[in-house]
Amino acid sequence: MWKKVLTCALQNQPWRMLPSRTSTSNTVSSAVNAMLLRSLKEHYLEVSKMSPPPKVNPPSPFTIVKGALDGNGPVLRRSYGEEEISISVMRLANIIPGVDKDGDGDIDGDVDDDINQLFLHVDVSKPGQAESLHFLCGLYPDALGIHSVSMRPKVDTSASDSDSASIVVPSTYNGPVFEDIDEKMRDAFHGYIEERDINDSLFPFLQAWLYVKDHRNLMRWFKSVGTFINENESAKEA
Repeated sequence: MWKKVLTCALQNQPWRMLPSRTSTSNTVSSAVNAMLLRSLKEHYLEVSKMSPPPKVNPPSPFTIVKGALDGNGPVLRRSYGEEEISISVMRLANIIPGVDKDGDGDIDGDVDDDINQLFLHVDVSKPGQAESLHFLCGLYPDALGIHSVSMRPKVDTSASDSDSASIVVPSTYNGPVFEDIDEKMRDAFHGYIEERDINDSLFPFLQAWLYVKDHRNLMRWFKSVGTFINENESAKEA
């Protein structure tokens, strides 16, 4: 009997249960959004008060690529005779996030390693050549080491927007393991890039540049996420 009465009530007036559920859901959602927006704003203000590192100029004869802070392409470039050389940089953490250096199963969070170990993509191109000579190097405060040498499609370093000259991932043979080639050849490659001023003198500038880029990206992230959530709230209220 009660089942029949309840069924009839739901069929005739189904809206009696729905408003309560929808209202509760909207209230919870708004509360969560408000809490998240407040947290984003607090962290945005906190990060905005951070002091930037002292300004460091790149060593001569390198110049900064226009728009590099807002893109993913080369940061520095220079000419060497008829050659055009461009350098892109990233942190170790961007290539191998959560590295377990000790082999104990725990992710090592040594911030100094992330800051003091950089990776360079160095492209050396010549006019009329479809490919460039590409070096992947590890850069430290007091040293630079080559990890690999390969041939890749030429990077367009003439573009003013660095996004149009982003790092190219090779689709063909990436060259031999650098440590496996003859020692004299390894030394010759090191001499080749050293002659083009690609050495540890680049470290102070590139480290400071990455600090600024990371700070700018974090500020932009807080702002864009907050704007997205706030627009959702405005749509609900409309």
